[in-house]
Amino acid sequence: MKITISKENYLKTIAEAESEGEVVKASTLVRWLNVTPPAVTMAIKRLRRDALINVDAEGQLTLTDSGREIATRLLQRHHLIERMLTEIFGMEWYKVHDEAEQLEHAVSADFEHRLVEKLGADAACPHGNRVEADTPHQRRARGLLPLSDLTANAPAQVISVFERDRKLLEYLNGLGIHPSTKLEVVSRNYDETLTLRIADAAIQLGAAAASKIWVQPVAPPSGG
Repeated sequence: MKITISKENYLKTIAEAESEGEVVKASTLVRWLNVTPPAVTMAIKRLRRDALINVDAEGQLTLTDSGREIATRLLQRHHLIERMLTEIFGMEWYKVHDEAEQLEHAVSADFEHRLVEKLGADAACPHGNRVEADTPHQRRARGLLPLSDLTANAPAQVISVFERDRKLLEYLNGLGIHPSTKLEVVSRNYDETLTLRIADAAIQLGAAAASKIWVQPVAPPSGG
């Protein structure tokens, strides 16, 4: 069985969509990969034939053990490449996802091992995301919240940002929002925007963008 770049991309996308809490179906892959429904139908047939995915009666796609092994390996390489680009080469955090998408397929096992030796295996990527599956339920269990759920006047620190949207990342970078940014919600506005306070500046952010940012509420400084 030949594992092509196309197959790797489909398997990784299924794992990533699961990590975002989605029930993965053919329409999910159309949306995430920006490809046509016929292309997804053919890809599903090939992946199912190769015993890399299962498809249930409702059309939900899940990875088999073999499919998950491939997806996890690719996600690990993607993660390491993003860290290499920022930590070694100083590339801007909002650019590295797209670069890693191209480079991840060309990394050998030996080079991957050397990256682990150089960078370590446990740190988050530049977007604050973990290499392993990390669903919204698991994030909430660790005390994280989407920024869109943060109550007013509650200080918080940005932990992670959805990384598959380059325009979103560039927009947030322009606002000064990135992992480790400290902020608080000042108000929720009638047009569904949030007014945030970041370093004494007032910033407007839409609810859709805020829902893709995970924050850790922090205790306000004690008085006296």
